[in-house]
Amino acid sequence: MNRIPEYEQPINERMRTLMRLEFLYQQLLYNCDSDSNWATRGAIASLLDIMAILMRGDVRTEVHKELDLQIDTLQRFQSQPGVDSGRLGALLGNLISSREEIDAVGTQYMQPLKDCEFLSSIKHRSSIPGGTCEFDLPEFSHWLRQPFPRRQEDMANWLEVIRPLCDAVTELLWLIRESAQPADKTAINGMYQHRMQKDASCRLLRVTLPESSQLYPEISGSQHRFTIRFLEWSTINSRAVQTGHDVKFKLSIC
Repeated sequence: MNRIPEYEQPINERMRTLMRLEFLYQQLLYNCDSDSNWATRGAIASLLDIMAILMRGDVRTEVHKELDLQIDTLQRFQSQPGVDSGRLGALLGNLISSREEIDAVGTQYMQPLKDCEFLSSIKHRSSIPGGTCEFDLPEFSHWLRQPFPRRQEDMANWLEVIRPLCDAVTELLWLIRESAQPADKTAINGMYQHRMQKDASCRLLRVTLPESSQLYPEISGSQHRFTIRFLEWSTINSRAVQTGHDVKFKLSIC
């Protein structure tokens, strides 16, 4: 079954960080469900990448700020007529629970993963191409040969450290994506330019193309203006070029 082509472009650094975490978290959870040794290797690689992001800067504070922003926004809707109070209450409850969980883990929540010598040895060797081979990390290879339930148990313990923050990121990005309705647009000769209004708030651009489209967008810009060029792709051996045709697409400014 073909998927509708959808493309996203974060506009600020906070959104880039959140989307990278979401991407890696999805990879991690997907690989955790497979008993293949190669899938477990993939899960460990995703976990190490998530750790690198969470240990660089105060991502926890950024997620907390975004939760506060979304909670304040939704609370303002409570007094509006015609609002589905049940659904709004459920959304607010989820966000408030996520905020409480992040508060509860504290600022040193990553310490158990930092102190894990097993993960540290894999991280150290991962910077070398092929550095996690059996002869480089015999302990890692031995662990990979353990029964799947044992590996799952260890993975679950590591996941428990990052789950509150990563689950909050997943919830936040869903809300941000759902905050805007897609509008029909046309790119003249394959190019579309947009200037944001002064009071507009934009963190994420979403471009949706028809299912049969053979094009893909190249998006560049900032919170003030952005440009979308639609490119024709043929093979990996030739450079994609901007189409000369008008392109109808849907745009969401979130």
